[in-house]
Amino acid sequence: MKVLTKEEEQAHYNATIKGGTIGGVIGLTIGAAGVVGASRRYASFRALTVPFRAFLVASTGTFISVIAADRASAAYDIEHTPEKKRQVEREREREALLEANKSVYERAKEWTTDNRYPLLFGFWVASMAGSWALVNRNPYLSGSQKLVQARMYAQGGTLAALLTSFALEGNDAAKGKGRWETIKVLDPNDPEHKHIIEKRIHHERYSGEDQWREMIEAEEERINERKAAAAKAKDQEQQATKKETKSEKS
Repeated sequence: MKVLTKEEEQAHYNATIKGGTIGGVIGLTIGAAGVVGASRRYASFRALTVPFRAFLVASTGTFISVIAADRASAAYDIEHTPEKKRQVEREREREALLEANKSVYERAKEWTTDNRYPLLFGFWVASMAGSWALVNRNPYLSGSQKLVQARMYAQGGTLAALLTSFALEGNDAAKGKGRWETIKVLDPNDPEHKHIIEKRIHHERYSGEDQWREMIEAEEERINERKAAAAKAKDQEQQATKKETKSEKS
């Protein structure tokens, strides 16, 4: 594991804060634009209290700020850690080779699985908008009542989609699918890069899950380098001893 200096920690912190700030500004802009647009379009939305509308703007900014800060932190960590950077490059090459052998349906299914939580959030937003449009037609409900009903409908649809996602993931886990996969890759020991070998790869459920594997691989590389250096030094010592013995005999 790489030990960071105070300067490196501060630089990492600054990069994270910068990413979160930019994301927060973008999120606040999007949230404010959405609230202003909804206020102009729907009279019932204008009936909502100012603190509640301010909460909608602030929550949007906070949500995007957290995601942007996390991505900025991960990007800085990878960019300034050689082992992780090489690992990411190897992963990209491996994924490119893997994607070349997949059909459009397989790619779409994998993309949906990898992005299921952003899709669920998007589904919730779309459900909220659709539910609002539906309940907004009822003239006997106040703006707050309409918002509560729209939220309940959206949460119900999102919960059903979430349970479906968990069921599919559980089914794949029970069948041993999705976590490990055997693919064909170029033999790294082949100098001409023509030999194809089979390799069993592991898919992370979230970024950083297999970080311990990277740490072990990096430590094994260092151990092998130390062993090679020790063997070379021992060989040189033996050769020097042989030369001294020959000179003494002569």
